This record gives sequence, C-alpha cells and structure tokens, in this order.
Amino acid sequence: LCIVGKGPPSEPKKYDPTFKGPIYNRGCTDIVCCILFIICILGYVAVGILAWSQGDPRKVIYPTDSRGQFFLPSPFMTKPLLFYFNIMKCASPMVLLEFQCPTTQMCVEKCPDKFMTLLKAYTNKEDFKYYKNFCKEGLEGLTVTQILSSGLCPAMLTPSKPFTRRCFPALGQKKGGEITVGNNSKFDDGEGNIRDAKDLVAGVKNATVVIEARQVAMKIFEDYTQSWYWILIGLVIAMLISLLFIVLLRFLAGIMVWVMIVMVILVIGYGIFHCSMEYVSLKSEAGSNVTLKDLGFQTDFSVYLHIRQTWLAFIIILAIVEVVIILLLIFLRNRILIAIALIKEASRAIGYVMSALFYPLFTFALLSIVIAYWAVTAVFLSTSNQPIYKVFNETACDHSRKICEPANFSTSSMKAECPDSKCLFAFYGGETVYHKYLIGLQFYNVFLFFWCANFVTALGQMTLAGAFASYYWALVKPDDMPAFPIFSSLGRSLRYHTGSLAFGSLILSIIQIIRVLLEYIDHKLQGTQNKCTKFLLCCLKCCFWCLEKFIKFINRNAYIMVAIYGKNFCTSAKDAFFLLMRNMIRVAVLDKVTDFLLFLGKLLIVGLVGIFAFFFFSGRVKAFENTAPNLHYYWVPILTVVVGSYLIAHGFFSVYAMCVDTLFLCFLEDLERNDGSAERPYLMSDRLLKVLNKKNKPEPAE
Repeated sequence: LCIVGKGPPSEPKKYDPTFKGPIYNRGCTDIVCCILFIICILGYVAVGILAWSQGDPRKVIYPTDSRGQFFLPSPFMTKPLLFYFNIMKCASPMVLLEFQCPTTQMCVEKCPDKFMTLLKAYTNKEDFKYYKNFCKEGLEGLTVTQILSSGLCPAMLTPSKPFTRRCFPALGQKKGGEITVGNNSKFDDGEGNIRDAKDLVAGVKNATVVIEARQVAMKIFEDYTQSWYWILIGLVIAMLISLLFIVLLRFLAGIMVWVMIVMVILVIGYGIFHCSMEYVSLKSEAGSNVTLKDLGFQTDFSVYLHIRQTWLAFIIILAIVEVVIILLLIFLRNRILIAIALIKEASRAIGYVMSALFYPLFTFALLSIVIAYWAVTAVFLSTSNQPIYKVFNETACDHSRKICEPANFSTSSMKAECPDSKCLFAFYGGETVYHKYLIGLQFYNVFLFFWCANFVTALGQMTLAGAFASYYWALVKPDDMPAFPIFSSLGRSLRYHTGSLAFGSLILSIIQIIRVLLEYIDHKLQGTQNKCTKFLLCCLKCCFWCLEKFIKFINRNAYIMVAIYGKNFCTSAKDAFFLLMRNMIRVAVLDKVTDFLLFLGKLLIVGLVGIFAFFFFSGRVKAFENTAPNLHYYWVPILTVVVGSYLIAHGFFSVYAMCVDTLFLCFLEDLERNDGSAERPYLMSDRLLKVLNKKNKPEPAE
C-alpha cells in the first residue's frame, strides 16, 4: 500500500539548484504511529512491572515437592533432597506431559540406604524409627493399613543415591547384564509382590527427562562462569580484527577486497582439510562408525565429535560452500571490479565520517537493553503462575486429573468416590484474570520485543544514511558538511521521524510475529497434520519469509529517503522503490555484488576467530592445555565466540553496507537530477564517473 499509494508512479527527479543534501527545514512525520508506539512502550513497561511483581524464576530452577513448594540450596538446609514415595509411578506417560511424577514427594535429610517395607518395619521399633524419616507427620496411633490408605508413608524403601538433589534407586548391572538395585535383582514392593529391579528403570528414566535438560542448562551456565573472561577476550579480538579490516579498507580497499576473497577460500579449504584428517583418524577407533540416526540425541554434544559421520557432514557442507563461492567469483569477476570502486568511494565517505565506525556500539547497547528486558520479562511471566493440584489415582476414577484442593481433599466427595486417589501438585497455573490472559501478555512481550528491536535497527540505518548523504551532496567536502554528521542525523531522526521509524518497524514486526505463529502452529500440529496441511504451512512459511526480506529491503531504502528529504514513510518508500525499479540493472550489478563482498569479509573474520577459539577451548594445542579452562562442553564458548564475532563483524560492516546503499541511491538521483553539463554537473567522484562511463563537461571558455 505504501509503495503503490495514490496517483501516478514517482517521476524521475528534476534538477534543483537549491538542493544540497539532507533538508534541514522539515516537519514531524507519521505522528499517529509515533503516539501509538509511545503508548505501547508505556504498556510494555506496565507488563514488565506486573510480571516482576508476580513471577518467581526459582520455580524453573529448583525442584518442588507434592505441595508445590520448592527449596533452595543452602548450607543451613536440614532436608536438601527430594524423595519419591513410589518411583515406579514415574513411568507413567503423564510424567512427560505434566512434568510431575504422580506420586507423593517430600524433602528428606538423606536418601534411604536399605531395603525395607512398611509392614516389616512397623513391627520393629528401631526400623520404624528409621522409616519415619521418609514419612509425613501424624503416624501416632495408626495401623499400617491406615497409614498406607492415608498416603503418609511409602509402602517400601529401596537403596537410593542422590542425583541432582533427588533420591533415585541405586541401580546397577551384573556381568550377565541383569539389572540390580542395592546388589539385589528382586525386591518387595511393600504390597506383597516380588518385583524385578528392572521395573524401576522406566520410572527413573521418565523422572529424569526434565532433570537432564535442567542439568545440561546448569552445566552450560557453569561453563560460562568458567570461561566468560576468555569469551570476552575472543570477542575483543574479533572487534580489533573487524576494526583493522575497516581501517585497511579505508586506505587499501582494492587490495583488501582481493585479500578477503583469497583468505575466505583458504580458511574454508583449511576447514575441509582439518575435518578430513579427523575423519581419517577415527577410522580405527571402536564405535566411530555408528550413524547419527542410531546415536540419537545426546546431551553431551562432544559424543558427536567421536563419530565419523559427523566429520563427513562437515566436509560436505564446507565443500559445497567452497564450490558456491568459487563459482560466484568466476561469474561475477567483472562486476567485482565495479563493486570495488563503489567500496573505495564508501571508504572515502567513512574517512570524512569516522565516528560512524563506532555508532554500531550504540546500536548494540540499545539492542542489549531490549533483549535483556524481553528475556527477564518472559521469565517472570512464565513463573508467575500459582501451584495447581490434580487428582492422581491408580484405579479407574471419574475425577482423575481434575483440579483439587489438598487442604480439604480428605473430606471431599472426590476422595469419597475414589478412596485410593491423592491430591498432588501437578504444575504451575492459575484461574485469576491475570493468569487467564497470561498467554496474551507473553504474546504482547514477544511482539513489543520485535517492534523495539526493529525500531533500534531502523534508527541506526536512518542515522547513518543521513550522515553519508550529507557527505555525498556536499559540493565542497568537508566544508559543506555538518560539524558532527552522526549527531546531526541522529537528532533529526529522533526529533522528526520517530513516527516513520515506528511505522516501518511495525510493518516488519507484524510479518515476523506471523512467522512465529506459523512455526508455533506447525510445532503443535507435528505428527497429526496430513500432507496437504504440511504443504500449505510450508508454502505460507516460505511466502512470509520472502515477504520479510522484501519489507526489510524496502524499509532500508525508505529510511534513506526519509533521512534525505524528510517526507513520511509511505512517500519515501514509494520514491525509493520506483527509483530502484528505474535502475534495476544497476541494482543487480553494483549493490548486490558489493553486499556479497562485504559478506565474505564477515565470513573471514568469523572463520579466523572461530578456528582460534576451537584450538584454544578444545585443548588441541599443547601450549594452551594449562591455560584453557576445564569445561563440561567446550563447544559452548566456541559457539558463543563465533556468534558474537559474527554480530561484531556485522556491526562494523553494516556501516559500510549502509554507506554503499546510501551512496548508491544518491548517485542514482544524481544521474536523474544532473546531466554532466557545466550548469548541472554530476556530484559523484571521478572514480564513480569512470565506473559508469560518465564524465562532467568542462566549463566553456569565456
């Protein structure tokens, strides 16, 4: 709608002798969207305050007992372990569905270390005293039958060991493969039945599904605490290398572009060589021929590095990337020479606006605030529920899995109709108005996160565009440029065009949230959808992915036009779109090839830092064996450094990319406004004139 607008398509720009770059006499644009954005931000703050007052992140970290109470690790805790009355009930599929084992759970001082049934312990004073450590209060004067029917004690105790602050049966295995618990293959379940020790395996396995994920998260957190300063050093190295590349591009653009191209090919080639050596070295190792399919998902990701198929996959991926890059370079060799000239011009512009190199740090700081606020709010929202109790029973019961109240459950009709049922903690939820609309608040949190993140990115694009446009249209550089181009452009963007920035980022955010909803629907329908539904969802996801890329392209160029002329978003988007359409061939020849070269630069920095991080954290180099930290998963800091290096390199190279895009639009308008005559000379540099086979005619002699 913004592009089509009303009226005829945008006409080529006419010569205007008064035009000298970004217009300073301008007014506020898209005021309605600006007001809407401010209101939504205030609502976002209110949601955050509400979440922080209701939530408790400890609920997702620490275990809960049958009453929904969680306990924190403390040296003063007398009962730090969680004990299951009947671990075999954890084999129920409901454990995976509700993440709560349908048996009574309570905090104990230590795990049981012997076999014992309530029936036998009740007749022995010393045994019963020991047994009471794993029972609830109120046993005085009750018989064994009354104790079991009231659920005050477990029917049996099995030797257990603490794991992640929970008591699990001490399972073992004899030489013949027979499963044992406490060195016995049989045990009394307390109900007169002799059971096999292997019956405990399923319960232990299901009970540890969530625990394993939590354990992995804790190990990753520990790895970060052990290696954070080395990660920081790696990111600083990435920043210094990126800055060095940018400075060298400023003075040696042509040479550096070819150096980047050759280095990228060499780095990827070394990656192929290293993976091939690892693949060959694993040939003689036992178990290395296991396929990834047979191995399945493992929480210890280092296991995959001992499988030959993993390295073969790396070899294939890197080889494909190498071949694609080489083929693109061969077919684009002539256009690369043209793109290098454009990069040289961008380097010259950055030389006049050196403060632009540090502007990504400001954008990064704002994005960090946005991400941190979203993450904290999301955690507090997800933990602001109240404990929900449900009816658990072994026999058929109409009230099974219904919500109950533990305080009066023993006298309720549910207990009367289902005598063997129990009212146990199931999960955290709620029935209040706040809890009913909690999913809506989570959706609002995600949507505002997208909107704010896109707004910060848009602000950076418009600020840089205004600064570089003032360079291009200045007749005498730097005399006709503002004293502080970045600050002047930033002030104009915030003062006059907050609404336009909010409008463009809102459109992009709506598309992104639709993509998130499509992914959510696809995940929910996994395994139940037919081929037609899968095809439809796949088409929708593909279409919205393409639409998001198109909107990002339009927004970027619209912000450039807003920064120059000060018009509203729709008018600027329409002008930019038709300007590019009138010069479609030049867009393909210059702009996109330049983006490809800058991408190779980012790829090179990530590859160099990634290789260094791999050899350091994996301990493959003997010189670093005593220096590198001891980690559970050495891929954690490596992956963090690689992702962080890409973001840092992207931040620095985005300045170049924005400069190229701005200069590109400016010289397209220059070609339309001027004709190279003495009265209307081109304002572009001699280098660009040569690239485009244009020239300015000399002034006629008097």
